[in-house]
Amino acid sequence: MAANIFGRYVWLIEQFRRYDRLTYEEINDLWHKSGLSYGDKDNLALRTFHNHRKAIFDIFEVEIACDTKGGYKYFINNPKELESDNLRIWLIDSYTAMNQIQADRKLKGRIIFENVPSGHKWFDVITDAMRNNQVLHITHHGFGKSEAWNFDIEPYYLKVVKRRWYVLARSPYYSELNRKKNKEKGGDRPENVYMVYALDRILDCHPTDTTFHMREDFDINEYFRGCCGIIHSDEAPIKVVVKAYHGGPDYLRTLPLHESQRELVSLNDDEASYFELEVCPTYDLYQSLLAQADQIEVIEPESVRRQMQNFTKNLMSYYNK
Repeated sequence: MAANIFGRYVWLIEQFRRYDRLTYEEINDLWHKSGLSYGDKDNLALRTFHNHRKAIFDIFEVEIACDTKGGYKYFINNPKELESDNLRIWLIDSYTAMNQIQADRKLKGRIIFENVPSGHKWFDVITDAMRNNQVLHITHHGFGKSEAWNFDIEPYYLKVVKRRWYVLARSPYYSELNRKKNKEKGGDRPENVYMVYALDRILDCHPTDTTFHMREDFDINEYFRGCCGIIHSDEAPIKVVVKAYHGGPDYLRTLPLHESQRELVSLNDDEASYFELEVCPTYDLYQSLLAQADQIEVIEPESVRRQMQNFTKNLMSYYNK
């Protein structure tokens, strides 16, 4: 029981995500059916349940409240906040799958998870540095570079995009370089330069004795506003309208290209649907559009449509040979 106490916490969260509101008796019934009780006929003691509620709040910051006027039913307070936190949901969903495998060995080998090949080696080093505000010295070999480079970074955030882990960091070197240029020659170069590095391109990584203060005015959501992946843009997001054919609309409805995506009212076209996005036209956006190129057509703006035409011409040149 002690070994699987964390699994109990995740299991309880998942029940409230699934059923919304439950009485203590209903929770007990679900517990016996879950397989996690290992055939134990004893109830999940009320005192234990309340201890679990406290631990869940301490670990996951998920409050399981009680509606005393509605039949003493328990529920997750502010579930929208939880569901919008991608990291917490990812952790909960991952451990839920582990719970199911542990509860029923028949499922072993029947739940397939897509491997994320990068990041495992340096993940702990970077998270420790983030926790302690330590400057990291890394050896990085970027794509297209003839050799690796050594430099310091101030790690701010970790992000996973399309099976790759990235660290977003402030660059002390480029920040100081811009500051000197502004002082010597004038100008308005940004004095805080942020860079993104793929963890699988890092050859070495270790903490230094130098610490840094994470800037309080840095807003990660604003930094990636309108972005469809990991590439940052200084330009404001623009409106992009796409037309989806065949099975394209269903894919876009269930897996939007961007959080801003919304479906437009039918434009008298029975064979297609239209979607609007507020995005930055970075390479990440074009990759997402090209992934469904045979079912998606960019309608506007003309600049994005023209760029898609260029990609199409390049593709055709490969296959016309």
